[in-house]
Amino acid sequence: MLRLGKLTDYGIVLLATFAERPAGTTCTARELAETTRLPFPAVGKVLKTLAQAELLVSHRGAKGGYALARPPETISVAEIIEALEGPIALMECSAGPGHCQKEASCHVRDPWQRIQSTIRATLAHVTLAGLVRSSADPLLQLAPPPHEAGAPAAPRGDHV
Repeated sequence: MLRLGKLTDYGIVLLATFAERPAGTTCTARELAETTRLPFPAVGKVLKTLAQAELLVSHRGAKGGYALARPPETISVAEIIEALEGPIALMECSAGPGHCQKEASCHVRDPWQRIQSTIRATLAHVTLAGLVRSSADPLLQLAPPPHEAGAPAAPRGDHV
């Protein structure tokens, strides 16, 4: 089963909380844990990771806390996932060349890389702002990614 980890789920919830607030709003880990009802230790860990990935900025001091590093319209779901999970790779060979001993003779490598590319492009197209705007029905706001030049279009009716 393809599934994102719990910390990635938390990260998306936390970033959405920032995106719903006025630009530049600073929140502490404790405030966010209380607001989102997520475990405080996990919130602290996720916030630190997101700050290291430069999706959040950390402010020290009495009025310190975290804030979005960029407008939510410029933060993609792909960036969030990669910050918390690492590279998006469905199969070993799709992580990059040299990760699989059989890649030179594999007959399914190219199709898997196309699937990988489509999923990555879709996640890159969905922004944090889009997630927040579409909270009532996320699929209404999520347009498919633009077709990449040179990549064959999927036949109508195919589902990836």
